[in-house]
Amino acid sequence: MSIFMQFEQKRGHVASAVECYMKEYGATEEEANIELSKQVNNAWKDINETCIQNTTIPMPLLLRILNLARVVEVIYKHDDGFTHAGIFLKDSVVSLFVEPVPLEA
Repeated sequence: MSIFMQFEQKRGHVASAVECYMKEYGATEEEANIELSKQVNNAWKDINETCIQNTTIPMPLLLRILNLARVVEVIYKHDDGFTHAGIFLKDSVVSLFVEPVPLEA
């Protein structure tokens, strides 16, 4: 069990998606992570297909929804980046907003 799953259990939060999958399907943590990763990849394929084929939703609205999904993935891709922002997000925020983009000569 990952240290972050243990951390969440100690805090008394609801079960994670991994824990729910493990309980429902009798899977190991590794099997649950693999299956959930497949589901996330399939969801991204659906999102991208919808964006490409869209004819009814205004593109500015669609881009805001897409960008929200992107941010959520960055924050939660590997572990709880929101709770542990100093560990996971600090370098990303610094590289985006503090360090200058190198210009090619």
